[in-house]
Amino acid sequence: MSAMSATPKKNLMLFSGRAHPELAEQVAKHLDVTITPQSAYSFANGEIFVRFEESVRGCDAFVLQSHSAPINDQIMEQLIMVDALKRASAKRITVVMPFWGYARQDKKHRGREPISARLIADMFKVAGADRIMTVDLHTAQIQGFFDGPVDHLFALPVLAEHIKRTYAGHEMSVVSPDSGRVRLAERWAETLGGTPLAFIHKTRDPRRPNEAVANRVVGEVDGRLCVVIDDMIDTGGTVSKAVDVLLKAGAKDVVVAATHGVLSGPARQRMADSGAREVIFTDTLPIPDDKRFPTMTVLGIAPLLARAIHEVFDDGSVTSLFDGNA
Repeated sequence: MSAMSATPKKNLMLFSGRAHPELAEQVAKHLDVTITPQSAYSFANGEIFVRFEESVRGCDAFVLQSHSAPINDQIMEQLIMVDALKRASAKRITVVMPFWGYARQDKKHRGREPISARLIADMFKVAGADRIMTVDLHTAQIQGFFDGPVDHLFALPVLAEHIKRTYAGHEMSVVSPDSGRVRLAERWAETLGGTPLAFIHKTRDPRRPNEAVANRVVGEVDGRLCVVIDDMIDTGGTVSKAVDVLLKAGAKDVVVAATHGVLSGPARQRMADSGAREVIFTDTLPIPDDKRFPTMTVLGIAPLLARAIHEVFDDGSVTSLFDGNA
């Protein structure tokens, strides 16, 4: 009997949690693949069950889940999906989390506090993840929390292209809502053609989350279209106060651009009433109709995710998607 020989064939399979199926469908469309069918449901006590309906042995698996509310359920479901793939002999498992849950808990502000962003990374490693792909981390050092490759994608090209196209001819200033986003603001200013920079000096009490006091503007904003940039908007307090301070400081108009629209609690009303000319998000998180308002624009992140997934699957360069700046 002759010896069997076979040439290994790479097989990309895309898996989607239940948090944001619309995004997964768009990614699948751009990749020209279908989402692997699965059974997923929750028991009466909240436990989650997942089973894939076809063989995943030897595949290059990409597991997409947005960590939206209820965030603990979405994280747990993705962990269970990774565990199921590992036990079913998937060759490589890439966790695609457009928004990294618990990213704001990336360090200890005071004693006896957790570093929950690290815990998330550890859980996915234990579950069987080989790689993580995410968009606009709250702080870049979170990449080091995971013991393996982390593809940190940037939504800046998507957001900036919309602003350049929509507000061509306006004199702009890029504004960081606090000093911690100044480096990001520098990249924005460079992308928009060397616009002036400004930032809002604010104070925050670490014992009172989601509350900040905007004090004053540092930089050139008078008579300009100010582009306020941030990685996420949760309750909207910081950014809405920044818009108010900028308008009082003489800004001609204010546009807000953020990657992740968490939009908890009073955020919708705050942003709708903030006085901003436009509030721009990507769809890394689902934004239902009841959280939307007339001045909101939501841009698709699926093309960027699909290109990055294709590069990883093809052993290409994710960095090349950002002109070598990733």
